[in-house]
Amino acid sequence: MSETPQYQVLARKYRPETFADLVGQAAMVRTLRNAFAADRIAQAFIMTGIRGTGKTTTARIIAKGMNCIGPDGQGGPTTDPCGQCEHCVAIMEGRHVDVMEMDAASRTGVGDIREIIDSVHYRAASARYKIYIIDEVHMLSKNAFNALLKTLEEPPAHVKFIFATTEIRQVPVTILSRCQRFDLRRIEPETQIALLRKISDSEGAEITDEALALITRAAEGSARDAQSLLDQAISHGAGETTADQVRAMLGLADRGRVLDLIDMILKGEAAAALTELSEQYADGADPMAVLRDLAEVCHWISVIKITPEAAEDPTVSPDERVRGQQMANDLPMRVLSRMWQMLLKSLEEVANAPNAMMAAEMAVIRLTHVADLPTPEELVRKLQDATPPPPGGGPGGGRSAPTGHQQPTGSGLPAPTHTGPRGPSAPGSQTAVAVASDALQHYARFEDVVALIRRHRDVKLLVEVETGLRLVSYQPGRIEVNPTDDAAPDLVGRLGARLQAWTGNRWAISVAAGGGPTIAETRDAAENALRVEAENHPLVQAVIAAFPKAKITEIRTEAEKAQDAAEDALPEVDEEWDPFDDD
Repeated sequence: MSETPQYQVLARKYRPETFADLVGQAAMVRTLRNAFAADRIAQAFIMTGIRGTGKTTTARIIAKGMNCIGPDGQGGPTTDPCGQCEHCVAIMEGRHVDVMEMDAASRTGVGDIREIIDSVHYRAASARYKIYIIDEVHMLSKNAFNALLKTLEEPPAHVKFIFATTEIRQVPVTILSRCQRFDLRRIEPETQIALLRKISDSEGAEITDEALALITRAAEGSARDAQSLLDQAISHGAGETTADQVRAMLGLADRGRVLDLIDMILKGEAAAALTELSEQYADGADPMAVLRDLAEVCHWISVIKITPEAAEDPTVSPDERVRGQQMANDLPMRVLSRMWQMLLKSLEEVANAPNAMMAAEMAVIRLTHVADLPTPEELVRKLQDATPPPPGGGPGGGRSAPTGHQQPTGSGLPAPTHTGPRGPSAPGSQTAVAVASDALQHYARFEDVVALIRRHRDVKLLVEVETGLRLVSYQPGRIEVNPTDDAAPDLVGRLGARLQAWTGNRWAISVAAGGGPTIAETRDAAENALRVEAENHPLVQAVIAAFPKAKITEIRTEAEKAQDAAEDALPEVDEEWDPFDDD
């Protein structure tokens, strides 16, 4: 009685045997073909890429190509192994004595590598090359990598190494520099769908194009995952496999229904959205999968908005493509970005919640309530429309918004006109210049002194001068001040010493009665006036009326922002050096 042939899963049955069978890796195949043709076969290869793209399969094809002798036993290394000679058959069946495969995930220690190092000195038993294939090589320990380095750098001529890994960044650079690296790409959707169609036709399975598109999308570029899902879908369909059956198998929601759910959310229809979520759950959709689908569609629509050609995705049906393009045209990017951020947070909550469905319902409720909130631009526009024009014609009664409010130059003190021992004079006048030396003429005003302190970043002195001194009179090199009651007793002396150190000239600073407000008092008065102006602005009043608890926390003028930017751009200054110092 004949034995029933043992069933073989599709991923193994249709595993590529030659480079011609390897799909989606044209660049790597071309490089290897050229290397074999020129007899420039590397001593070590490393294959990297996501799961299921063919890393181990490629390693076996290379091993077969290196050791193939052809049907007549006279062939040399080739990228098209015959599959018939003893070496090809033995390697394909995983029993060749000269091709050793090692799983680094289970054999990570230095002792396992020493076995390889000790055996490389012996020639191959029957094949042309002794080949070591190490899968998941990134799992090797640090000591194991170090033990392998010398052998990998100068292996015997009859030895080849082929490594495979999904985590190339965890492989030491010293190992990578000794290997020829190949990055295996994700399988493109068009290529994946064509491969699945070819396999399903070979198996005599009836499966719709939409079902294959769903499988391709779920596989995320992995050929092995796609073939495993196809195997499962054929069994699930038991004859003819439809998209609905694949959705039920994967726990997915109908993409069209996901778009319907997004429509309900964006319209703020909470009850309808919850009903749709419940119906999808009853039809077998996992709550986490529904939220993932929402996030995926949100991302897809956002990408279409930026690059319209992204709508031409072969895994998307024509109806879905039209709806996606329409949503991309209608929805602002701010709404899509806000929805994306909320969905990411919701996915975390659903993953950690004791009841996934309850967490998903709460996420949908939040999304529907936030959906109808206006964007900042829309809010300002509504407030402007709702604000009646004040008397005087134009917006704000002829007064502009408080962004261009002018403040006194520099420190905020007015340029004083005063009477000194030489008679009436003004800062920067001919008398002041005559008294000052060539270095001091750069400090024609007291504001220039304050700017000098700021340039040297003496924050303590700057604060004390701005809050503790009332200016009575000023000439370059001669200052009269009236300290406030809370000023430090040694402030006048320290100011004179610092100015002399910075400018190289002696400064006479004396105490006198009178004087105007301090710099801080002048600045506070200007800020208070600016705040009153801001509070009286019609748009600000409209905001306060709409949001009673809102408060003005900070007012910044265009001049202040420009000054801050200029100060941030100032270079570091050596405290012992001044650009105007004659010394």
